[in-house]
Amino acid sequence: MKIIFTKKKLVKFIKNERNLGFVPTMGALHPGHISLIKKSKLECEKTLVTIFVNKPQFERSSDYISYPRNLKKDILILKNLKINYLYLPKFKEIYPSGANTNIKIDPFKKKLCGKFRLGHFESIVDVIDRFIKLIKPKKAFFGKKDMQQYMLVKNFVNKNSIKTKIIGCKTIRHKNGLAYSSRNFLLTKMERKKAGSIYMLIKNNKNKIIKNKLFLNVIKKKILKLGVNKIEYLKILDINKVIRPFKKKIKLKIFIAYYIRSVRLIDNI
Repeated sequence: MKIIFTKKKLVKFIKNERNLGFVPTMGALHPGHISLIKKSKLECEKTLVTIFVNKPQFERSSDYISYPRNLKKDILILKNLKINYLYLPKFKEIYPSGANTNIKIDPFKKKLCGKFRLGHFESIVDVIDRFIKLIKPKKAFFGKKDMQQYMLVKNFVNKNSIKTKIIGCKTIRHKNGLAYSSRNFLLTKMERKKAGSIYMLIKNNKNKIIKNKLFLNVIKKKILKLGVNKIEYLKILDINKVIRPFKKKIKLKIFIAYYIRSVRLIDNI
């Protein structure tokens, strides 16, 4: 595994790669990331992973500072996975002239998380666009746990005729149903158990919720009783009708964002 710190070295090492898989991460690697890397290794000749905590996508600097980091452990995981390249850029490498505040993405950015985190998805698409232009991968792999992010990135890449194919990968979960996330490292064992119970509550009542939207209020009360500090949203969306071109087939998902203490968790079921 080659560990690369500069654009110059990166371009030198990958210039002849024609079937390169790209897995963007912010570190604090977990089984969700590992599944993306394994998928890339399966579908591409070589795999490049980035670890870059993207400051512009954080609304509060305190969230950026508290974001879990464990570079030594991450490097060990990636070595064991036998990936080919690890790119660890500094902020100035990626943003020599600052963030692109004029990036245009689909109006779906205003829904769900985007309603509460202004500019969040623009910042994510901006950094992914920078990485893709630099790396020129054949495929880039994203987890569907962050469904809104995956859909907005895919739409941007398709609309701008970027050759990289965006691959969505299934959500990987703990035994209790909690989706793996780097933010889970900020939770206690009991809090992770609580978050698993929330997933199971929604999953077991999904059909009832879809048939009767008023039942969402009942579920909200039950979630709050489990010890959640705040529910930011709990919504049903047809994911085939949120970004054009719309598909005929109905595909309903329940989206949730909530806080356990100050830790924000999202999921879609």
